[in-house]
Amino acid sequence: MWWLYALLSALFAALTAVLAKIGVKGVDSNLATAIRTVVILLLAWGIVFFRGSLTEVHTLTRTNWLFLILSGVATGMSWIFYFRALQLGKVSQVAPVDKLSVALAIVLSVLFLGEKLTWQTGLGATLIIGGTLVLIWG
Repeated sequence: MWWLYALLSALFAALTAVLAKIGVKGVDSNLATAIRTVVILLLAWGIVFFRGSLTEVHTLTRTNWLFLILSGVATGMSWIFYFRALQLGKVSQVAPVDKLSVALAIVLSVLFLGEKLTWQTGLGATLIIGGTLVLIWG
């Protein structure tokens, strides 16, 4: 079932790139990121509220808080750079290069989380890196 959510994530990420490219035209990329963030904030908290998950907030540990906050900072920085890249480049170039994050996540998961690197995962990461280089220098 995880793969269904992953495919839906990919679909919405693709839509994000195309819709953002149109929306960022003639707009400061940081302002565009801020607007997008407010929409996501309202959507995420709305889901938490309607699913009744708000009562679980007191169960979060200091570690949960720290790493969720750091993840939020990383996400914000990613979005700021992504919107600027979309302003300057083509979606067909920016979106695939942005997906280099997949290969980087694999490397980081091995280094910091102790996940096992299989030959299939290593090959996939290598192909992503190769494709990214083709798009950058091609």
